[in-house]
Amino acid sequence: MTHPFASALLRWYASHGRDLPWRHSADPYPIWLSEVILQQTRIEQGRDYWHRFMERFPTVDRLADATEDEVLRLWQGLGYYSRARNLHTAAKQIKQLGHFPTTLEDIKRLKGVGDYTAAAIASFAFGIPAAVVDGNVYRVLSRHFGIATPINSTEGKKEFATLAQELLPATDAANYNQAIMDFGAIQCTPKSPRCPDCPIADTCQALHSHTVDTLPVKLKKLTISTRHLQYIYIKVNGETAIRRRPAGDIWQGLWEPLLIENAPIPKMEGKLTLLRQKVKHVLTHRVLYADFYLLEADTKPTLPHDFIWIPEPDIDQYALPRLIEILIQEIRK
Repeated sequence: MTHPFASALLRWYASHGRDLPWRHSADPYPIWLSEVILQQTRIEQGRDYWHRFMERFPTVDRLADATEDEVLRLWQGLGYYSRARNLHTAAKQIKQLGHFPTTLEDIKRLKGVGDYTAAAIASFAFGIPAAVVDGNVYRVLSRHFGIATPINSTEGKKEFATLAQELLPATDAANYNQAIMDFGAIQCTPKSPRCPDCPIADTCQALHSHTVDTLPVKLKKLTISTRHLQYIYIKVNGETAIRRRPAGDIWQGLWEPLLIENAPIPKMEGKLTLLRQKVKHVLTHRVLYADFYLLEADTKPTLPHDFIWIPEPDIDQYALPRLIEILIQEIRK
């Protein structure tokens, strides 16, 4: 028997659910692609990237056969580039398997696919009764059932996962999962939720105990660090020098000009111009401050072995961090 809470959300979803392109298909590939893109990305922005990927790579095999540079270049501007690398690796896993995995456990074996993404793909594509638990779900459940257990604690994750699974209608998992996520995004929003016209307001414990603004509870663990970067764009007879960033740091696999960090700028032949100072760029765990320089020279300076020289216009063919895009814009002014 369907829980009254689930029934109310399904009725709400029938009238208020979002019309999203990947919801018009049971093909796991576009569903999986949308879920990966929408991690850490707003739907308004993610929708455009989803269309671009589907146009460029209409099948998972086409994605698997692409180069990492192609994938990163198309991903450029979304940030969290490990998602793109994981997407590409998982596409190769699927191609080697010969088909998209069809069980919850096998879906979880794909690179970059965690519990939430696996449950979303399993329920949306295959009708498997697996409950999704994302930020929207945490918020709706914590408020409605008055749960103050921190959502990022081990205890909280278990408690919410168990409750979400108990509420899931086994025969309508896809619609219910979409309903509770949309409900959190549209109705039970983080700020200024629409409590006056909420269809489940009568049974919402947070509303009746005046704790809507304090739920869900999240432990504060994040430590923000600061880095100071000095980027030097080198111009020599229409060419510039870039290198691919290595593993083990931010922007792995993306390209950048000469970077000087924690050291003075070395003396090099040519005219050095400071373009901008302390350009702020915020990442999840750190804040970057960058100084942009332009070095114009007649001869190529000696650079580390991992640098390559390219015609300046060709830089648009390389996947760049957003911060370097800003530098390029300064150069072209």
